[in-house]
Amino acid sequence: MSHKPILVALAIGASVFGAGIGACAYNEALGRSQFVLMDDSALIQQSQAAWAETLKTQKVSNNAAQNARVRRVGDRIVQAANLTNRHWDYAVFDNATPNAFVLPSGHMGVTTGLLAIAKNDDQLAAVIGHEVGHVVARHAAERASTTQTTGLVLGAVQSRAGDYGQAVQAFGGLGAQLGVLLPFSRSHELEADRLGVDYMAAAGYKPSESLTLWRTMAAGRQSGTPEFASTHPSDETRITQLQQYIASRGWN
Repeated sequence: MSHKPILVALAIGASVFGAGIGACAYNEALGRSQFVLMDDSALIQQSQAAWAETLKTQKVSNNAAQNARVRRVGDRIVQAANLTNRHWDYAVFDNATPNAFVLPSGHMGVTTGLLAIAKNDDQLAAVIGHEVGHVVARHAAERASTTQTTGLVLGAVQSRAGDYGQAVQAFGGLGAQLGVLLPFSRSHELEADRLGVDYMAAAGYKPSESLTLWRTMAAGRQSGTPEFASTHPSDETRITQLQQYIASRGWN
């Protein structure tokens, strides 16, 4: 999502780099070319390992209604994003910290803390749509490739992640399994925002509810709630740009 709330940022292990191959590819969803050294199969393999570890190390909620809610909204967003070419698994984690993540391997996790903030399915769709947007945009592979080519030390990247890195590491297996956090850039976050509302609209959800959600998250941070990611755009920037984009598409 982004401040996502959510957010989880995809962490990617150093072992993925060795499996990557260099390429420049045009991403139709973004309308731009990307420099990607990461092979998708390697990324998916690492994501599968991270999911398995997270299920082992985190408390999974057995609340049937909550799990059904995430599955219902997730399936609609995945279909809207044309990602039905893989099997999707869902889990609700019993964790008061608002968070969510979607992995390229076809796994989606949402915390009970996030479900408490997302007051309706439209707002939950905003979060899931944003995370799915990162997958479609191949932001994880692009970010990892950029890091590799600029010669940054992975440990340094993790240490610079600030509160976001701490939040993801505290969440457990995802960060631990892959060994390093590569936070998305602010431009990536804004791209995921736009894709997210596209998928919301295509799935029959109300795009303007994304604005309500981000305002709620902004108010929570002002009252002392930890930020999800220091690398994210400011709340004002995110809300303003989303407002403009939603208006340009004629949505309400």
